[in-house]
Amino acid sequence: VLLAAAVCTKAGKAIVSRQFVEMTRTRIEGLLAAFPKLMNTGKQHTFVETESVRYVYQPMEKLYMVLITTKNSNILEDLETLRLFSRVIPEYCRALEENEISEHCFDLIFAFDEIVALGYRENVNLAQIRTFTEMDSHEEKVFRAVRETQEREAKAEMRRKAKELQQARRDAERHGKKAPGFGGFGSSAVSGGTTAAMITETIIETEKPKVAPAPARPSGPSKALKLGAKGKEVDNFVDKLKSEGENIMTSVGKRSAEAAKVLAPPINMESVHMKIEEKISLTCGRDGGLQNMELHGMIMLHIADEKFARIRLHVENEDKRGVQLQTHPNVDKKLFTTESQIGLKNPEKSFPINSDVGVLKWRLQTTEESFIPLTINCWPSESGNSCDVNIEYELQEESLELNDVIITIPLPSGVGAPVIGDIDGEYRHDSRRNLLEWCLPVIDAKNKSGSLEFSIAGQPNDFFPVQVSFVSKKNYCNIQVTKVTQVDGNSPVRFSTETTFLVDKYEIL
Repeated sequence: VLLAAAVCTKAGKAIVSRQFVEMTRTRIEGLLAAFPKLMNTGKQHTFVETESVRYVYQPMEKLYMVLITTKNSNILEDLETLRLFSRVIPEYCRALEENEISEHCFDLIFAFDEIVALGYRENVNLAQIRTFTEMDSHEEKVFRAVRETQEREAKAEMRRKAKELQQARRDAERHGKKAPGFGGFGSSAVSGGTTAAMITETIIETEKPKVAPAPARPSGPSKALKLGAKGKEVDNFVDKLKSEGENIMTSVGKRSAEAAKVLAPPINMESVHMKIEEKISLTCGRDGGLQNMELHGMIMLHIADEKFARIRLHVENEDKRGVQLQTHPNVDKKLFTTESQIGLKNPEKSFPINSDVGVLKWRLQTTEESFIPLTINCWPSESGNSCDVNIEYELQEESLELNDVIITIPLPSGVGAPVIGDIDGEYRHDSRRNLLEWCLPVIDAKNKSGSLEFSIAGQPNDFFPVQVSFVSKKNYCNIQVTKVTQVDGNSPVRFSTETTFLVDKYEIL
C-alpha cells in the first residue's frame, strides 16, 4: 500500500505531500525529516527501509520525489508509480525549484490523486491525467454555444426594433403627428429622426458584451460537485488564510491587470472626455507577405457637464495611408470635410450628457507589407532529432510605443521544456498548453528589434501559428483631437483624451 507521495528538499523539508491513508501532519513531517539521514551515499539504491516503512525515491536536481510505502508493498510496481509521479511534476512546473513547486502545489495534489486512490495505483497514463485534471466539459461547450447564439439573436432583434422606431418617427414627422416618446438629451427635449438615429448608433457602437446569467436550476439542496464555482465560500476561505498570515499568490489575471495598468484612464478626467480606440486584425504568412490587415478606429465623446453639451471638436488628420473616415449621421459632414470639425448638423441641439457617443470612426484595410506595425520572422531549422528555432521582431512604425508585448510560439507536446539560447526580454514556458511566451515590456524606437533562440524536439510546422498581443497608448493612424470649442462664441473648452491601440488578432501562419 502507498502511504504518501511527497516532494521534499535534500534536508528533508516537505514542500508538497499527499497522504493516501490517515496520517497526522507530525507523523509525515517526521518521516520526511528522517529520510535524508537514512540514505547511504555509497550505494546506488532507489529505496531505503526502516522498521515500519519503505522510502522509494528519485532525485530531481535539488529536490527528491519520495513515495512512502509499507514494507510488504510490491517494489516493482512502486518504482513504476514513482516514474509516473516524476513525469507529472514537469507538466505543471517550469523549473524544479522550491518556489515553483509551492506555487503549483494544488495542481500537483490533484494530479497525484489521479495516480493513486486509497493507497493503490490507478491504471492511468500522463495524457489521461492531463485530461482528467483539465475537467473539460462537453455540456459546458454546448451551453456556451447556445448562449452566444441567443446573444447574437438578441442583438439582431434590438437593431431591428431600433430601425422600426426610427421609421415610425420619420412617418410621424411626415404626417405632422407628434412622434412617439423618447426623452431628450440632458435637459433639452429632442424629437424626430435625429434622436432615433443618435440612440440607434450609440446602442450599436458602444454596446459591450455582458455575461449572461447562469441558467436557473431546480430549487432544493444539491450536493453535486460544481466545476469552476468561485462563490462566497472561496472568498471567505481566502480571507481566513490572509488573517492567519498566509501569503496568497494571485497568478490568475496578471495579464489583464498589466493591461489595465498600461491603459489606465487619465487621473484628471475633464467634463469633456474623449476615448480614441483602435483595434488591429492582421494575418501574415510565415515566408513573408501580408495576407490581410484590417484596422478599425473610433472617437467616443463623453460629456459630464450640461454647459459643455454644445461644442465642436477640431480634428487633425495626418494619415497618409488612405484611411476611410465616416462621421455619425447627426454630425455635420460638410463641416467636417471642409474644416475638419465635428459638430451637430443642427447647432442648436446638444450632445448627449453622461453617455459615450461615437462621433467619428475610420477603417483601413490593406495587403501592403510596409503597413505592418510589428514584423515577426520565425525561422525553424531541423538539426538531427531536434529543431533550432530563431525568431525576431522589428518595429516598422517607429512612432508607436507597444507595451506588454507577448509573442506566443506553440510547442510540440510531450517533449519537455525548450532549451533557451540568446534572448532579448523574458520568457514563460506553459507546459500544460504547450506554449512558449516571449515577454517584452516595451517595444519602441529605442528598442525596435530583438531576437530569441531556442531548441526543442519537433518539426518546423509545430511552431506555427505565432500569435502576438500588445497594448499601446499611441494610436496607429495619426488622427487626434487638437482643440474643443463652444458653438457660441468659439471659446476654447478644457478636455481630456484617452488613447488605446489594441490587438484583436495578430497571427503569423
